[in-house]
Amino acid sequence: MDLITLGWEKKIREEGPLAQRMRPETLEQFIGQEKILETGKPLRTMIEGDQLSSLLFYGPPGTGKTSLAKIIALSTRADFNQLNAVAAGVKDVRQVIDQARDNWSLHNRRTILFIDEIHRFNKAQQDVLLAAIEQGTVIFIGATTENPFFYLTGPLLSRTRLFQFEALDSADIMKLLQAAANDSEKGLGKLKLQIDPEALKYLADKANGDARSALNALESAVLIGVETDQGIYVNLETAAEAMQKRLLSYDRQGDNHYDLASAFIKSIRGSDPDAALYWMARMLKGGEDPLFIARRLIISASEDIGNANPHALPLAIAAAQAVQMIGMPEGRIPLAQAVTYLAGSPKSNAAYLAGDKAFEIVEEEKNRPVPDHLKDSSYRGAKSLGHGLDYRYPHDYPGHYVDQDYLPPALRDKELYKPTGQGREKAIREYLDSIKRIRNKDVKQQEKEQSNDN
Repeated sequence: MDLITLGWEKKIREEGPLAQRMRPETLEQFIGQEKILETGKPLRTMIEGDQLSSLLFYGPPGTGKTSLAKIIALSTRADFNQLNAVAAGVKDVRQVIDQARDNWSLHNRRTILFIDEIHRFNKAQQDVLLAAIEQGTVIFIGATTENPFFYLTGPLLSRTRLFQFEALDSADIMKLLQAAANDSEKGLGKLKLQIDPEALKYLADKANGDARSALNALESAVLIGVETDQGIYVNLETAAEAMQKRLLSYDRQGDNHYDLASAFIKSIRGSDPDAALYWMARMLKGGEDPLFIARRLIISASEDIGNANPHALPLAIAAAQAVQMIGMPEGRIPLAQAVTYLAGSPKSNAAYLAGDKAFEIVEEEKNRPVPDHLKDSSYRGAKSLGHGLDYRYPHDYPGHYVDQDYLPPALRDKELYKPTGQGREKAIREYLDSIKRIRNKDVKQQEKEQSNDN
């Protein structure tokens, strides 16, 4: 790290926002992430021994990814270069790699390249790193808030060791807030603060595991706090005003989007309307497109409920149409109705599984010809080809059913749809069972007639 960069880092630590000033400078000062950083864990051993391999830090915002990279920068004997993928390009990366090659060959000094928000790099930009990492020209450290298996290329993932950071719990954030309030050198200790414990707890709880958000809110609370002869007083009301509203961690294009959508659908499938409503509210409050939720409901109505409650699908479609017609925020009302109805319906995936089996057969089997009696006979000359001959019209028979084959002969015994005893599907199963009994009876009668003829 050059002198200019070091000077800038020093100025930020001394005069920047509270969250920047309170960044830990040693592993001992680092709070949280015990699963990957406690004594004896591989990552801690690598950092303390200055024996790093290429690493990837993945986790939510404000959990210490960049802070840990800064600790590495302060403790390593290697040159440390930092880039942000939002502003950096291929030229910047190549410049670091060229300098790293010179440092290694001329001065026997290694180079660490830290790229924040690495998920912002496209495939071509990521590919520039591969040879340098493979050859050991640079030790790469990447940080990302997005699932790396969605955003990073396989070759880059295979050359790095992945460490997952977790959202901090309230107790850890409380420690950070108390440290910031008491620290006279980097924090707010010189201001003679009086902070109600309830205010600190409120900030810690509302931060949703994001230390940066909590520290920024604390700094805002101090700015609007009440000045007294004893110092600045921060109560619960002041903390609430500073936080304004609960931080909702949600990205419509990111990993969190898929996790919440998964929890939403699984809650409906598991017949838990309370959980399904909660996850729906999380998505909507986070800015999710309500039509995305409506589309998921339509899919769930067929996939998870199916014929156990045939009314689920038209209700889900109606909810989607209602959202299109009335928009938000009122659109949440028909969505809530559909969510609770679907979650409260009996479940069956029999129709969904039957459809999948049909596609499997079509993909695996050769194309079978349509039996002659099922072929179209509506045009002149069809009968001369034998099309439609011997077809029996079911409505001409008792019970509107007559036994005849509808599958190609080679697939005659294939059974795809197996209705359950759930909800309305029970009636479908009973009807199809009665059809099977008639077919079996007819088969036995045919066998008996053939036996008599012989």
